Amino acid sequence: MTVADRKVAARRLADARRIVVKVGSTLLVDGDKGRLNRAWLESLAADVAAFRKRGQEIILVSSGAIALGRRHLNLGPGKLKLEESQAAAAVGQIRLAHAYKELLDAHEIAVAQILLTLGDTEQRRRYLNARGTLNTLLSLGAVPVINENDTVATAEIRYGDNDRLAARVAQMIGADCLVLLSDIDGLYTADPKQDPDAQFIARVLEITPAIEAMASGSISDMGSGGMYTKIAAAKIAVGAGCHLCISLGSTEHPLRRIEEGARCTWFVPTSTPVATRKQWIAGTLKPAGAIAVDEGAVRALMGGKSLLPAGVTRALGRFDRGDTVSIIGPDGTEIGRGICAYSDVDAARIIGRKSADIEQVLGFRGRDEIVHRDDLVLLRIL
Repeated sequence: MTVADRKVAARRLADARRIVVKVGSTLLVDGDKGRLNRAWLESLAADVAAFRKRGQEIILVSSGAIALGRRHLNLGPGKLKLEESQAAAAVGQIRLAHAYKELLDAHEIAVAQILLTLGDTEQRRRYLNARGTLNTLLSLGAVPVINENDTVATAEIRYGDNDRLAARVAQMIGADCLVLLSDIDGLYTADPKQDPDAQFIARVLEITPAIEAMASGSISDMGSGGMYTKIAAAKIAVGAGCHLCISLGSTEHPLRRIEEGARCTWFVPTSTPVATRKQWIAGTLKPAGAIAVDEGAVRALMGGKSLLPAGVTRALGRFDRGDTVSIIGPDGTEIGRGICAYSDVDAARIIGRKSADIEQVLGFRGRDEIVHRDDLVLLRIL
């Protein structure tokens, strides 16, 4: 791929509305001294500030807590026991969060720390709560910094690497682009440190068994991932309609370098995050329940609006918040499907009400919409 071609590919980053950036331990922490690589992190903060200034939303998924904490607990080199990793994470996470806050504060950017476990991205209620928090933080202009909650996660409920965690986060919040900043500049046909004839791959349109066979284990003693975990992350991201980029992160201003045409590997999806999400909603084999709506609501939905309580006439069946429900028109036919923001019990209580009345009726401030337009797909045009 020529430099011109790389710049065209890099437009994917410049054009993305919502970007997840995964930062590896080897980039953040000096491996010999176990200290924060402050100059590099300052350059990353400057890149994030530049992206935010032009209206892009950024989420950072950051490794480094264990690598920072082990030095302060005098834990020697080599593989740590689970409880030692958890202790190191508890110490290092404070230092890591403080560093991000200090450096992004200099750009007048609010920073939020979020710790996730595997269950937070796989169990529906926790998934919805995490997604809601992230979306709210982004709408308020904050930069969430996410790490796996190593202090409480056991071996059975851990991701074990932040590549796949970052992909799950990208999937969760409908990101357009996921950047994995690593100690290698992309995907090769073999490990280039072991095989001088290894060929660089600039673009992957389909993750085939041959592509998966190119993955190797981590070449870093500090990190927990490798090319294998990056391919696994790419599967998740591409399946969610999100572009994924593997790029060398060790130089300063790593995001700016991608835009300037630095060599990297792009995994290209065949759909957008919104289209992928709506395909999933439409393809639900058996919706949990149904919501009947009036003619006014039908017209609003056909005009691209969300479904508000005022347009609902009945809640049918049993369903929980986050379930997919059918939307039934006045003639009894299914006109669409969507992810409901309320359970059947709560939905029944706010039927026909104005959104402003929801808090008074339910006793808590929920969403204004029963089904938001981003979680809605129409099955037929009236």
